[in-house]
Order: sequence, then C-alpha cells, then structure tokens
Amino acid sequence: MANVKAVTAADFQKNVIEVSGVSIVDFWAPWCSHCQHMMPIFESLSDELSGKANFAKVNTDDEMELARQYAIEVLPTFLVIKNGQVVDRKIGDLTPEDLKAMLVNQL
Repeated sequence: MANVKAVTAADFQKNVIEVSGVSIVDFWAPWCSHCQHMMPIFESLSDELSGKANFAKVNTDDEMELARQYAIEVLPTFLVIKNGQVVDRKIGDLTPEDLKAMLVNQL
C-alpha cells in the first residue's frame, strides 16, 4: 500500500488536484464489502503503475463533505482526475482490467 495515499479534505487539493499528471481516487468505507474486495486490486494496480499515476483513497465515513463535493453516492466510486478535473468515474466492483483501463486511457 506504499503507493496509495490516504487523503482527507485538508490535503486533497495538494495530494490529488495539484499533482502533475493523472490521479485515481478510491472513495470507500470500512463497512463496504465491495470496497474491501477492490482494495487489494487498487493497491496492486498502484504497484504496477508506480510513477505513472497518483493513487489516493478517501474514507467517506471520515470525509463526508469531500464525498458530497464529488457527488459520491455509491461505494466504491473511482474518480480519475487529470489537470484538476474529473475525467472518468466508475462505480462498484470492477474487474482489475476495467480499473486499469480507465486509468491507462488518461495517461
């Protein structure tokens, strides 16, 4: 998990929006079984694409305002952010290939 940074509303701007290149953010919650299933897939992808993209995760239980700001209604939700803008959004239990494709398409 060394390549996945847990971010909060306080450091989201610095660690996601202002980062050069592409960021992918996993909005999750500890009680969400689909989130728990996706976490090792997300972490594995972060290892595979280390240095090519920025990986972050947001615990929506702790960061409800940030989740509201990005209209997160279903967990997990994955956002790809490029140049400060959301360029892709996927919801739910994704295959590793789908998760990778949504990010690689923006690199």
